[in-house]
Amino acid sequence: MVKIYNKLFLVLVVSTILLKADFVNSEVNFKIGNDQAKITIKVFSSLTCPHCASFHDKIFEKLKKEYIDLNKVKFEHHGFPLDLASLNAEKILRCNPGYNNKFNFLSEIYKQQNKWAVGTNINTINDNLIKIGLKYNLTKNQMENCLKDSKIQDLILKERIQAQKKYKISSTPTIYINEKKYEGKHDFKNFKKQIDKLL
Repeated sequence: MVKIYNKLFLVLVVSTILLKADFVNSEVNFKIGNDQAKITIKVFSSLTCPHCASFHDKIFEKLKKEYIDLNKVKFEHHGFPLDLASLNAEKILRCNPGYNNKFNFLSEIYKQQNKWAVGTNINTINDNLIKIGLKYNLTKNQMENCLKDSKIQDLILKERIQAQKKYKISSTPTIYINEKKYEGKHDFKNFKKQIDKLL
C-alpha cells in the first residue's frame, strides 16, 4: 500500500486543515452510473498508487460493462492523493469535462502510471501528465492553469480530509460498497460475488 512521503504535500494538507477547517461537505469527485442504482461503490485512491492502478485495471472495465452500464451500480471516484504528484494528476483530472471522458482519462492515467509518475522532479511529472491530457481534449494552457488553481487544490485536499475523518483511511485503494468497507481480494470474481449478494 502507498504511504505519504512528500514533505511539501504534507505542508499543503496541514495548511488546509488549519486555514479551511470550517468547510462543509462538497460534491462527489465524480461518478458514473445511475443515481438510483441499488449499489454505490466508492473508491478512495491515489493516482500514483500501483495498487489503485491494479484495482482499476482488473475490476473497473468489467464492472462498467456488467453493472454500471446496466444501471445496477453507481461508481464514485474519490481522489485521496498521498503525494504531490498524485495531487497534480487529480487536478488535471478535474479539468476534464464530462463524466465519461473523465473516467476514460482516469483509466489512461492508471495505464500509464509507470511512465508519468516517476522521478523526484515535479516539473517533469507535470509535463508527462500534460502529454497524456492532450489526447483527451485538454490544451496545455488549460492544464497549466489547473495546476496553478488554488481553488481546485483546496477542494481536493478538503475532500481528502473529509474522507479521512469519515472513513479512517490508512492506505489506498480503500473501497466501500454501500458504505461497508470491502475487505476482499482485488479481483473481479470476488468483487462480483460481493455485489451480487446485494442485488
